[in-house]
Amino acid sequence: MVNKTSKVIYKPDSQSTEEFTCIVNSEEYQKWKDGDTSIPLAQVVDSFQVFVSTQGAQGVLGKPSHQQLDSVFDSHKDEDVVTKILKEGREQVTDGVASSTFTGTNASRGNNDTRGGRQ
Repeated sequence: MVNKTSKVIYKPDSQSTEEFTCIVNSEEYQKWKDGDTSIPLAQVVDSFQVFVSTQGAQGVLGKPSHQQLDSVFDSHKDEDVVTKILKEGREQVTDGVASSTFTGTNASRGNNDTRGGRQ
């Protein structure tokens, strides 16, 4: 059985174009959000990796700097930042995010030409 994953998106304020995102296991996140604090945070999140987009929902996700995290979350420690995102963010369920295929690297790196022949 594959865990269903979704994104939790935190926007610091309504005027901000920055959005911080964590990938979570949907079922565990719902239990945790409903008050089940016995669930370890490591089971709630897919990883402690935080992504940022400066262009809203349509923007490219990147890795935020320590300075960005400190200015928004008053900390750059993974656990502090992720906890605030999970508590104050909104969940966005999507079929397009699967923990087995989602990585933080650019999948288009390298020569992906499948036409064959010499280059």
